[in-house]
Amino acid sequence: MAIVKELIRTESNGSISFGNFELKAKSKVSDFDHQGDMYKVKTFQEITKLERNGVFVYESVPGTAVFELEQTDGDMSFRVEGGEDAQITVELEENMDYEIFINQESTGKMKTNLGGKLSFSVELQNGAVAEVRIVKL
Repeated sequence: MAIVKELIRTESNGSISFGNFELKAKSKVSDFDHQGDMYKVKTFQEITKLERNGVFVYESVPGTAVFELEQTDGDMSFRVEGGEDAQITVELEENMDYEIFINQESTGKMKTNLGGKLSFSVELQNGAVAEVRIVKL
């Protein structure tokens, strides 16, 4: 299984990777500068959470490792790995329709709530890695 030992890092393609679901105790990194934004990550076995400039971006229960997270106008993509199935919540544009693709298969269309949050489950048992892409409709 892969993890991000430094808890958060910038990848060569400009994306970010974060999270370590193997940690037994809560760990965090604050004030991580990436492309002019300040990121904060909290991670351990039970939860992984990412904030950008003090605003919620990503949360998984239980904790996960996220690789190459990228956000463009309304779209988000990343690879996620964990020790067990995870409930993932991301923040996007509020009250908008999105289609979620997991491993290139559509899981359907969903509407964000007034806070812009979108929640879905990902099967990650036995060290599985899932590719997630969320597309604004």
